[in-house]
Amino acid sequence: MRTVRFAALGDSLTEGVGDPVGTGRRGWAALLAPCLAGEVEFTNLAVSGAQTRDVRERQTPAALELRPDVASVVIGVNDTLRHTFDIRAVTAHLDEVYAALTRQGATLLTACLPDPGAMLGLPGALARPLARRQRAVNTVVHALSERYGAVHLHAAGGAWITDRALWSADRLHPGERGHRQLAVRFHALLAEAGRATGEPPSPEPEFPAPTRTASLLWLATAGTGWVARRCRDLLPQLLRLAADEMCHRARGTSARLDLSASAAVSAALAALPESPAGGAVAETPLRRTVPVPNRIVTPEGAEVVVNGVA
Repeated sequence: MRTVRFAALGDSLTEGVGDPVGTGRRGWAALLAPCLAGEVEFTNLAVSGAQTRDVRERQTPAALELRPDVASVVIGVNDTLRHTFDIRAVTAHLDEVYAALTRQGATLLTACLPDPGAMLGLPGALARPLARRQRAVNTVVHALSERYGAVHLHAAGGAWITDRALWSADRLHPGERGHRQLAVRFHALLAEAGRATGEPPSPEPEFPAPTRTASLLWLATAGTGWVARRCRDLLPQLLRLAADEMCHRARGTSARLDLSASAAVSAALAALPESPAGGAVAETPLRRTVPVPNRIVTPEGAEVVVNGVA
């Protein structure tokens, strides 16, 4: 029986935050792995806090050495939470990662994700800039997933976002039930594509949900530290973005912000080279086999014109 090699790349979501097992973490990818085939070699390369550049520079070379049959790349939220956010850089990083993995013949798994502002319940003026950034990342992921024939999961919306039973205390990471939901949905897509022959993962939790006391304790310790680290990096810029948001709303020109974000996504996709300039993730230049589409309809229903004016 042939062994299926599965490499998971990404950030804390794939690392397994929200799904503790013993002294470690498990997560959706580890739950999915044994359901792909009879024999599976699973390697989780995801690191909490990783951005798209980290996946390109550190995780992808390690994944290529493994020569995976299936590779998941679920990343992008941390980019939106940094003052250095640049959709053109995010697009270039993801394009190189997807190209390198598919060039080796791996089946690529990708996902669009909900925006962190909505998950945290931030006030509108603070939440809207983050939502705009996440929509931009999701549009890029959607476009590149089509470009490379990825198995793509639309996880940016739907009832699962508002079901608190699926989420951990920090409101940003799934709990065990949420990780299982992701594993079940990815398995269904892979089975439909003929790439998963095992039984689907169980949607039911193996462990009891954390008590309210345990959740509050986590928020008061690790959760508070996480928020403090992000605030030092993002808060000053986010406040400026919120002030700009309120000024545009007062003038009735908020649509300009959305148009500007769409134009930036269009420019980022249109600027992709025919072959990556760097050799950090592949030994030879990568050839494009699928063109970037001229128009993209995102999972949220928005249309972006890639080779024109958004």
